Amino acid sequence: MPVNFSGRLLGLLMLGTASLSASFSPALADTAAKPAVAASGQEVGISPWGPEDEIGRLNLITPASRAAILSRIEGSKVYDLATDYYLGMPSWQDAGDPHYQFWMTHTPRGTEIDDPMGVGKDMNTTRSYTGTAFSMYSHTGTHIDALNHFGIHGKIWNGFKADEHLGDRGWNRTGIEKFPPLIARGVMIDVAAAKGVDMLPDQYRITPQDLKDALAKQKTTLQEGDIVLIRTGRMKLFNDPKAYMAAPPGMGLDAARYLVEEGGAMIVGADNLSFETFPSEVADDYVPLHTYLLAQQGAPIIELIALDELSKDKVYEFAFIGGPLKIRGGDAAPLRPVAIPVR
Repeated sequence: MPVNFSGRLLGLLMLGTASLSASFSPALADTAAKPAVAASGQEVGISPWGPEDEIGRLNLITPASRAAILSRIEGSKVYDLATDYYLGMPSWQDAGDPHYQFWMTHTPRGTEIDDPMGVGKDMNTTRSYTGTAFSMYSHTGTHIDALNHFGIHGKIWNGFKADEHLGDRGWNRTGIEKFPPLIARGVMIDVAAAKGVDMLPDQYRITPQDLKDALAKQKTTLQEGDIVLIRTGRMKLFNDPKAYMAAPPGMGLDAARYLVEEGGAMIVGADNLSFETFPSEVADDYVPLHTYLLAQQGAPIIELIALDELSKDKVYEFAFIGGPLKIRGGDAAPLRPVAIPVR
C-alpha cells in the first residue's frame, strides 16, 4: 500500500520534487524520485493459467519447486521476517483507514470484580483470566497484497469485474484466502549494503542497474518462481513511525519490470511501507508499480518485511516459508514469513 501522504510527502507529490540525504552520494541523485513523465498501460493482465485463475504467478509454486528448495535447507538458523504490531506503529492512514488498535477485554483483577463467566470470585482469583482484542487495516505490519488490491477501470487480474465479483463481503474472486502456503526459493537483494550505506535516502528510486549491481556483488542470480525481497534499510526506522513513513525510498517501475520479466520473480517485496516511491513516475497512475504487478502481472507484493538480520549475516538465498491469514474476499492479510538458509 502506498506510503502516508501527510506533511512533507504530500508537498513532494504535489510539487514533483525530490530530496536526497546529504550523507548519500550525489552521484545517485539522477535515480531519485522525478516528476511523472510516462503513461501507464490501461488493461489488466489475462492469466496464462486460464480464465478461472485467481492466484496469478503463485501458480509457479509446484510440488517440484517446493521439494527443490526444502531439500536444500541447512537448518542451523531461522530468520523471522515479520514486524511486531504495536500501538502507534507505522501504517497507512491518510485514506481514512484505521490505526492498529489493541485493548484488554479481560484482566485477572477485572474478572474477579465482574465475574463474566459466572464462576465466582474464588475461581477467578485462582485462574487469573487475561483476554485481548485488536483491530487494524489489512495492510498493516508485515503483509501481502492480494491481486484484487488494485485494478484498472473496475477490473482486476484476469479480467474479473467489480460489478460482477465484489459484494458486501469482499471479492468472490482473487481473495487472499485463495493463496496457497508460500514455500519457495527466497532471494534478498541488499541494495543499501551494495551502495555502502545503512539506509537509502528519502525518495531514492531503485533502478534495474541498482539491482544488477547488488546481485553481482552478492554473487546471487535470480530464478523463475523466486520470492524476491528488496532491502532499502528503512526498517531501521520502524520504531519511529513518523520518520519511517516520511518519503521513503522504493522501487522504480523499470526495476519492477526487470524482476518479473527478466528475473522471473513470482512475488516481490521490500522493507518499506509502499514497495514503490513517490511522486509517481507515471502521469496517469499514482501507484504504477501496484497496478503493474498486481493487475497486469499477477505478482503479489509483500511490504514491511524485516530484512536487517539477513543483511547482517549476508544471507541472500534461503527457503521462504509463510502464509497470509485466510480472510475471505480480502485484498491483503498479515504475513508471518521465515527464511531458512540453504546449502
